Amino acid sequence: MNYTQIEESLIKLVDTLDKETFIYELLRCYDLPKASITRLKKGSLNLSKVDGEVCWKKKMFFKEVYEGDLHITVTDLQSSATHDERFVIVTDYEVFLAIDTKTLETLDIAIIELPKHYDFFLPWSGVEKAHHQNENPADVKAAERMAKLFDEIKKDNPDNSPEFIHNLNVFLSRLLFCFFAEDTGIFEDSQFTNALDSHTNKDGSDLHTWLDRLFRVLNTPEGKRGDIPVYLDKFPYVNGGLFGKDIEPPVFTSSSRKEIIRSGDLNWQDINPDIFGSMFQAVIRGLAGDDNTKHYTSVPNIMKVIAPLFLNDLYEEFEKSKNNNGKLEELRIRLSKIKIFDPACGSGNFLIIAYKELRKLEIKIIDELLTLNGNKGQKILEFGSKYYSHIELTQFYGIELDDFACEVAQLSLWLAEHQMNVEFKKKLGDSKATLPLRETGKIICGNACRINWENVCPKNNNDDIYILGNPPYQGARVQSKSQKKDIKLVFGNIKGHNGLDYIACWFYLAAKFGLSKTIQVAFVSTNSICQGSHVSLLWPSLFKYSVDISFAYKEFKWSNNAKNKAGVTVVIVGIKSVYLSKRKVIYYSDFSKECVNISPYLLDGSNLIIKKEQKPICNYPEVVYGNQAIDGGFLTLSNSEKNRIINDYPQSERFIKRLYGGSSLIKNELLWCIWVSKENVSEAEKIPELKSRFKKLQEFRSNGGEVARSLVNIPYRFRYIHEAKTGLIMIPQTSSSDREYIPIGIKFGDIQTLHSLFVIYDPEPWLFSVLTSKMHMVWVRTVAGRLKTDFRYSNTLCYNTFPFPDIPDKKKDEITQIAFRILAEREKHPEKTLAELYSPDKMPEGLREAHRDNDIAIEKCYRPTPFKSDEDRLEYLFKLYERMVAEEQEKDSLFKTINTTKKKRKRK
Repeated sequence: MNYTQIEESLIKLVDTLDKETFIYELLRCYDLPKASITRLKKGSLNLSKVDGEVCWKKKMFFKEVYEGDLHITVTDLQSSATHDERFVIVTDYEVFLAIDTKTLETLDIAIIELPKHYDFFLPWSGVEKAHHQNENPADVKAAERMAKLFDEIKKDNPDNSPEFIHNLNVFLSRLLFCFFAEDTGIFEDSQFTNALDSHTNKDGSDLHTWLDRLFRVLNTPEGKRGDIPVYLDKFPYVNGGLFGKDIEPPVFTSSSRKEIIRSGDLNWQDINPDIFGSMFQAVIRGLAGDDNTKHYTSVPNIMKVIAPLFLNDLYEEFEKSKNNNGKLEELRIRLSKIKIFDPACGSGNFLIIAYKELRKLEIKIIDELLTLNGNKGQKILEFGSKYYSHIELTQFYGIELDDFACEVAQLSLWLAEHQMNVEFKKKLGDSKATLPLRETGKIICGNACRINWENVCPKNNNDDIYILGNPPYQGARVQSKSQKKDIKLVFGNIKGHNGLDYIACWFYLAAKFGLSKTIQVAFVSTNSICQGSHVSLLWPSLFKYSVDISFAYKEFKWSNNAKNKAGVTVVIVGIKSVYLSKRKVIYYSDFSKECVNISPYLLDGSNLIIKKEQKPICNYPEVVYGNQAIDGGFLTLSNSEKNRIINDYPQSERFIKRLYGGSSLIKNELLWCIWVSKENVSEAEKIPELKSRFKKLQEFRSNGGEVARSLVNIPYRFRYIHEAKTGLIMIPQTSSSDREYIPIGIKFGDIQTLHSLFVIYDPEPWLFSVLTSKMHMVWVRTVAGRLKTDFRYSNTLCYNTFPFPDIPDKKKDEITQIAFRILAEREKHPEKTLAELYSPDKMPEGLREAHRDNDIAIEKCYRPTPFKSDEDRLEYLFKLYERMVAEEQEKDSLFKTINTTKKKRKRK
């Protein structure tokens, strides 16, 4: 149901409260089956036989309470529930208490406030409320501190050579390890910061030599260090290659030395190792160019990927396995065999968080095993290494193009392992030793588009493999030559591959990797892959590998915990084998919804793909681009230029016409053009200003490309010169997705248009009503491409494919009147631009009401019953489109058969 409808139903429920029917009407508000509610009311479905109680299996337990403490009652009922009731509800019809037994959320309100909390019972409608992990404040603070440290060091070291920058990166990673080590038990508490503060000059002059010496000590086993001060010899042997290479540390001043000490004063114990990714981003700000492929991700966003991909299922299995030794051991063994593979791993954020979450679950499993075996509260050490962690870093695989990011990823995994060893010991009494560092994950430096993924992450029978990450996003128009080559190598001869975003390579390679019942994928992606022409270009190529969509997050802003946060609109898409039986879920900003199937448009529906149509599938006129000028600005005029020319040459007025482009239409900017036909060009050339402009345009075109050069002999006109006889409808090619309606223009008279508009010449006005309706807008929101978050309207994808039924002339007259009413409401505000009139917060109420009436009238063209929601509208439109296309194909097939028959008869 539409959420507004639920809220309105609840308002009516509490306003006319009837104790006899209250619980049944509450269920009706959420559109639960009427027949089932009737059976519940009559008693055949009610599992409780006590007066004042209603129990519906898996749905709810309701009880009227007029004496005693309602809070005690609802808690007792929750603990004694035996029929998997989702909600336990208690009320005296003044106070209303409820518990969601799945999420353990509670509701404690006056019953009259129930409409304000309509979302609490949305699971009855199949909609789950989403729960997101919050950002770790320590991560944010540490990211900012490391960026500041980098800035301070760079002030003293202006060298930007690749060699210096690489050394600086390695140096910073070593510093980070030391900060982390002294707060997490690898070093003694504050050992590094205290030693630095006590044994270096305050002006920083000797700090680089001191650090170089310390790094050599950390890379040398105890007993082989020679004659060194005792305080240095107390530092442990680290190994693992972190301190193996000799590098020249940067020079320091008192200011940068002080910043290092300040950084050491932070408590790094609770900081996630994904901070290294943010540090890396801070470092690359000093390199040439802005590499927007690196969107380093925070823990809450990473959880949006790994939780629905595998973690939720593992926890569900854990809950089912409790009290069963064998099942718990099986699950524990399964965790030790899972492979996590990020083929665009950057500095390893996804691998790190996946590793830590698996270790957390393992701790819960072992804790449960100890409890079952009567060992609860005893140290794990007493039972030997049997209960040590079986999860190894060697289960984690990655590919990354940048060599330093690979180093950071391996270091981060080591630190994550240590963090979890500490956590393991805290919870269970003992753990493996962290030092010396051991073998880490298999992180390969290379181009994921040109490496055989199976050579990185071997695929054996029944392997539990989860492929995940946040690959680079570049759109088709901004890709480098190397990236263009990657796309060609990946997609081969697949038609249209040059129009794909770079990230499409990862989805295709993942499908090609071979998904199975034990191999699944989820990537963060720009929303473009589920919009516009991308759907028809990419998804058929994926479906041929027998995959479908397992879950999806609808578009949201993706940000990170770095100082300069990346912000881009993304979706998360999980894909799996069609042979894997798994519930399919769409996640919205606040809710989730289970689906039978998730379409490539991330809707609850079939895998139908809207393909470009060269002509409208319905009986309405064609839409074309506005006139392409290619005029170098010599035929287009600002308002001041137009006034000056007419003032100097009054006879030129007949050659100047009002001009509209996408921006000028929406912003109501006055734009004009010189419009001369072949018949009156000689007369126009008598005007010096016009003749001069024609000559300059001729020179401009002669120095241009092939198309421009073909227009050299017509310097008095645009490339195209479509003209309206009576008027035209103008649709901007781009429009803000924040608007409820695209600000479409309809103008009458002798005006001209630019290529940034789509134009319908001499239309019937009723078509304006159709295009400005909510039905058309939900279609556009689904099938249009995007320019950032703005719509990119397309004649072939948005207009030509839009399904609209044939309507009688009487209906056309009715909606024509509404069209004129919309225009009249606009004209009541001559001081406002279309951008202002259609601003979500500033739209005049009269105009909004006219659009509401228009929406109702247009929707009645489809069916007499109102649509409940945008999802309902889209479902209807997609089915109508499918039917109309099938009918058209049937006609074409029949036409071909008739023609073939005629030809055969002629031959005879």
